[in-house]
Amino acid sequence: MTPEEMVSRLLYRDGLMLVIDKPAGFAVHRGPKGGESLEDYFDALRFGLPRAPALAHRLDRDTSGCLVLGRHRKALAQLGRLFKSGAVEKTYWAVVEGAPPSDEGTIALPLGRLDENRGWWMKHDPNGQPAVTRWKFMGRCSPGESAWLALEPITGRTHQLRVHCAEMGWPIVGDAIYGNASRSGGPVLHLHAREVVVPLYKNRAPIRVVAPVPPHMRAALEQCGWKGDDDTVLSRETAAGAS
Repeated sequence: MTPEEMVSRLLYRDGLMLVIDKPAGFAVHRGPKGGESLEDYFDALRFGLPRAPALAHRLDRDTSGCLVLGRHRKALAQLGRLFKSGAVEKTYWAVVEGAPPSDEGTIALPLGRLDENRGWWMKHDPNGQPAVTRWKFMGRCSPGESAWLALEPITGRTHQLRVHCAEMGWPIVGDAIYGNASRSGGPVLHLHAREVVVPLYKNRAPIRVVAPVPPHMRAALEQCGWKGDDDTVLSRETAAGAS
């Protein structure tokens, strides 16, 4: 990724926070085995500050969409408190195999490690950490085959949305760990961090940022009734020029 490409993914910018549109298939930070990560390119987002911004939270490698960065240490501390307390609202869009039996609901299934040798892979574990996800049915792609859901993680467990959807019998399309996709090929994970709402300033309305749907999800969402991005999406050109 070039510096220009990184800047082009900017959705929101102010003195404390940046929000970028993370591409699918890119790790946000280097893992134990090293390798390229999105963090390697944050220097392009300094915009005059002495240090590059840093991650305020995480997204999976294969998840796209809104990724929040803090521009300096005090900002990161403040954002960390907001994420930890659950004050930051996050909405994900997913295309799932099958469909839920109702229009909306809540999934409350504790999660634990699948295997100590499997790193971050998770499973439903009655003795694990509490995990809660709200979901809403947004559209059906074709009878009995797939559906478009809006997912709101109330807790922030690793792989929570992916495990919860799989446990309910509607795994996310392209999920090679918890779903039916092949690890050697097939569709990219259809999970997108669509919106983030951050109550960053005491005397101002919360900051709402929406990430445009990535190319790999557009066709499936259109089949489910999505009509395309609307004016609520903050243009990258406007965001890049913000102070």
